[in-house]
Formats: sequence, C-alpha cells, structure tokens
Amino acid sequence: MKVQSKISLTGLILMIFSTIYGFANTTVAFAQMGYASIIWYIFGAIVFFLPSGLMFAEYGSAFKDDHGGFYSWLSESVGEKTAFVGTFIWLSSWVIWLVSTSSKVWIPLTTLLTGSDKTQTWHFIGLTPIQTVGILALLWMLAITFFSSKGIDSIAKVGSIGGTFVMILTGIFVVASVILLFVNHGQLQEPIHGAASFIKSPNVGFQSPIAVFSFVVYAIFAYAGMESMGGIVDDLDKPEKNFPKGILIATIFVTVFYSLSILLWGISTNWSKVIGSDDVNLGNITYVLMNNLGLFFGQSLGLSHSTSLLLGSILARFTGLSMFLGYFGSFFILTYSPLKSFILGSPKELWPEKMTKLNKNGMPAYAMWVQATIVSVIVLLISFGGSGAQKFYLILTDMGNISTSVPYLFLIAAFPFFKRKQNIDRPFVAFKNKTWTNIIVAFILIILSLGIIFTAVEPILEHDYTTAFWTIIGPIFFGGVALLFYASQSKRLKKHQ
Repeated sequence: MKVQSKISLTGLILMIFSTIYGFANTTVAFAQMGYASIIWYIFGAIVFFLPSGLMFAEYGSAFKDDHGGFYSWLSESVGEKTAFVGTFIWLSSWVIWLVSTSSKVWIPLTTLLTGSDKTQTWHFIGLTPIQTVGILALLWMLAITFFSSKGIDSIAKVGSIGGTFVMILTGIFVVASVILLFVNHGQLQEPIHGAASFIKSPNVGFQSPIAVFSFVVYAIFAYAGMESMGGIVDDLDKPEKNFPKGILIATIFVTVFYSLSILLWGISTNWSKVIGSDDVNLGNITYVLMNNLGLFFGQSLGLSHSTSLLLGSILARFTGLSMFLGYFGSFFILTYSPLKSFILGSPKELWPEKMTKLNKNGMPAYAMWVQATIVSVIVLLISFGGSGAQKFYLILTDMGNISTSVPYLFLIAAFPFFKRKQNIDRPFVAFKNKTWTNIIVAFILIILSLGIIFTAVEPILEHDYTTAFWTIIGPIFFGGVALLFYASQSKRLKKHQ
C-alpha cells in the first residue's frame, strides 16, 4: 500500500503565501492610503490573519470528512438555520466577486492590446463608457456560465499560467524597484516625511478617523482565504507542531512582503502626480503603476523618452496579460464551485428540486443560470446608475471588501460554540484556554464589525448615498433572502411531515 507523502512545514508556508498574497492588493493599498496602509496591514495580520487561521485549522481538522466546507463548520457548531444564512452570505461574496471581475476584466484586456486602459473611451450606441463596460460584463457572465455549465472547464487551467505570470511580475517589480533605489541614490518619488507619512494618507478620501479605520476592511480582504487551508491539517507532517508554526511564519512572511511591496511603490511613484490623476481608478491602478514603473526605470537609466515609454507599455501589457489570464481561469471555476459546494453540502430538502439537480456534466446548471441572472442585474444597476469611472470601481472594490468580511463574523462568532461541543474528534487544537479564546473572539468581532460599519457609514457622512447603498446591500440582501427562503422551506417541510 502506497503511503501518502505529508506536507512539510516549508510546503505549508508556501501554500499559505500563494493563497493569501495578492499583487493587486498592494497597488490598491498604496492608492488608498499610501505608506499609511502599512500599519493597517500589520494590524490586520495580528488581529485577524493569525488567530483566524488557527481557528479555521481547528474547524477543518475536526470536520475533515464533511464536504460542505463553510456550511458544515457552522451547522455542526451553531445549527442549521444560522449555517444556512451565514453560508448564503458567504455565497454572496462570490456573487459580488463575479460582479466585480466581469466588469474589471476588460481593463487588463485593453491594456494588453493597447498598452493602457482604454475602457474609459469606449462608447456603444450612445452609451457611456461605464454603461458599455456593464453590457460587456453581462455578455461575459452569460458566455462563461454557458460554457462552464457544459462542463468545459479545462480552460480554467489558464488561471494557473496567469498565477505564474503574476509571480514573475512580482519579481520584476521588486528587482526593478531595488535597482531604481540604487540608481537614484536612495531618493524616493514619494518622499517620507517622518512618522506622519506612515499615519496620514495622501488620499483626501481617507482623512477622517472613520474613513481611516474603515481601511481595516481592505487589510482583511488582503488576508482572506485562510478558510480554504483548514482542510489540509491532516495532510501535514506533525500538524500539532507544524501548523501553528507555519501560520506564524507565514503571517510574518506575508505581512513583511505586503509592507515591503507598498514601500517599494514609493520608489517609482509620486502619489500626487501619478495616482492623483482623474483617469486613475481602483480598476486600472495596477496597470497604471506598472506602466509608470517602466517609464521611470527607463528615465533613471538615461534611456530616450520613446524607449522609456516603450518599456512602460511592455510592463503594462505584461501585467494585463497576467491579470487577464488569472481572471479568465478563476472565473470558470468560481462560476460553479462555491455554488455547487453550498447546494450539495447543505440539506437537499431545503432547496427546490431544480436547484439541486446536476446536468449530465455534473454541473448545477439551473442554479448557475439563476446566479448569472442575479449577477447581470446587479452589474446593469450599478453601471447604469450614473457613476463615473472612479466611483464605479470604488463601489465594486468596497462591495467586494464588505461581502468578503461579513461571512467571517459568522465563522469567528461560532468558534466558542464549536469549542463547547462534546464528542468531536479534534486532531488539532490551538486554543486551549476558554477565557482567552472568548477574549480573542470578542476582540476580532469588534474590530471586524467596526471596520464594516465605518466602511458603510463613511460614504453616508459624505452624502454619497449611492456608494453607501451598494457597499452594504450584498450581505443585507442575501441574508434577508436566506432568512425568508429558510423560513418558507422549513414551513413547507413541516406540512409534508
């Protein structure tokens, strides 16, 4: 009998890093808060990434044989109803991801083809550029759903190629930035004016205490994904020793790399001159900064202006290619994977028969088309809402951050109830003291809740009610639908008993 090889400590650290670290998170952080984002990324790692990662490891190891994932963890800890609502909200985070990505995917594509973001110049039969992007996003969603429901998901493998390209891109960014630091004798394009540079944001939108604290949601989004690592505990070599050690080392490694990356952007980018421009937004920020990196690199080495422009265009195009491939591959998988996991992992009797039925390709086709319809409606409502590009991509980013953060409230709040459960085999235990466990859970919940509330409240204080509405509507709408749906189905089941 073949003995399955175990994952080493080094392998675990690399898996966590590749799952968590997102190159585009560093450009968004620098755009929103400049160097001041670093302290929030460190804060997010300490109060969220490290403790929640250990909690998810306990969940994953205890319920390793349950295939419902998120739903199974909650249902075994706090009951079916809360699990159904919490997982429905978790599913909404992936729906919002589909909304956001179907709209943003055109930016890397046009950058790949032209060297810069041209989506703001697109017009179709009298539509504005944002409305045109909305129509294209709708067509993209329908097309991917069609092919994915037919089982044509082998094309999703291009996502791994995109991931490799992003790793190469990260390497190019780091090496080029270090070279620029030496060539320019340590001079930064975004100067550091003492401690104030690491506390105060250059962005006028992040000056008030509420706006600044709301950035914690951006940091939490940057560390999202650890729940997917909970299921590998049993595959580790000496899990009780290596998992906490791996989480700790990975936390330090990811946090340092995030912080260093944000700092490195200041070598080539002057915030006011580059990011302060009206045509720069959270959708195209990564491509703008990479283009500027190539341009400044050429200028610093004494290359001609045309050659420097070409270098900037090459880096922007390579970034566009990397991100487009990543989006393309991920979209195929995420069109069906979270939906299928939830529907098949939760009690079948809670769903209408059509929703649980798999087609000949093993896909929940009907449920996928319901999802595609919801995504399409949200995309059209936002894109035809009259927003300009900067506001449009800010709404998409804030929607994504909030919808990703809210489900963690359920998992973390359920953890003390999980710890009280008897007759559960617990191969891995990180939290052994009940009092400290409750204190840590309470602290994380307070920080998470305040970040979410402040993110929703800040645009209201600015009288930007459109942004406020779309920022918070995802979890509220899907949570409300889940409650009504569960109550209706429970009533129906009682009648048939």
